Amino acid sequence: MPDNPTKVALITGGTRGIGRAIVEEFAAAGYAVAFTYAASVESAEKLAAGVGEKGGTALTFLADVRDFKRAQEVVEEVRSDLGPIDVLINNAGIRRDRALASMDPELWREVIDTNLGGTFNYARACIGEMLRSGGVILNVSSVSGKTGVAGQVNYSASKAGIIGFTRSLAKEVARFGVRVNAIAPGYIETNMTASLEEPARKKLLAQIPLGKAGQPRDVARLALYLASDDASYITGQVFTMDGGMT
Repeated sequence: MPDNPTKVALITGGTRGIGRAIVEEFAAAGYAVAFTYAASVESAEKLAAGVGEKGGTALTFLADVRDFKRAQEVVEEVRSDLGPIDVLINNAGIRRDRALASMDPELWREVIDTNLGGTFNYARACIGEMLRSGGVILNVSSVSGKTGVAGQVNYSASKAGIIGFTRSLAKEVARFGVRVNAIAPGYIETNMTASLEEPARKKLLAQIPLGKAGQPRDVARLALYLASDDASYITGQVFTMDGGMT
């Protein structure tokens, strides 16, 4: 449980996979949560209703994380409705895999602007108030950003960028009581990985010493810890969760 049960967390990309698990985990821990989503109103409303049925608070915001102005609007609405944002979790991300030789510039820009640009947009929208009152920023990267993956130059570059962003920002804002960390998941069972064909899935699992995929809740629990006062001396770090693969 957070020290203050009225702490506020904003999660981008909150309706599926890791984002959904983070919303549910933080709400269960007593946070008032707000989350963005890119498309499905039904999924967002269902998630918020589920949080409400358990006694929690969840606000939903339709938002393309590439839109800086919309990021500012979302942050202001969250502050108005719930109070100052204590924790920002930049989770929204997409994959558009293609070999570089056949990658259109649009596929490059879409992934970079969503994954890395979205991280900038929401961190930038939140940072002013956090510099005055403290706070926590958590960025969801990927092992692809640490090791590189063939056919994912756009995705790997965006996730590597998030790691650099995290380490630089952590040093920039530490003296203001703002902590910034990243989580780099490996193979996690989500909608994004569900499209893998069975032979590729088996090959991937064979590379994981623990012999299994991770679950979204594994990432959510680590995020909850990193947002807590128990992690008050941790900043500028990248936590890899990949079953020992790297």
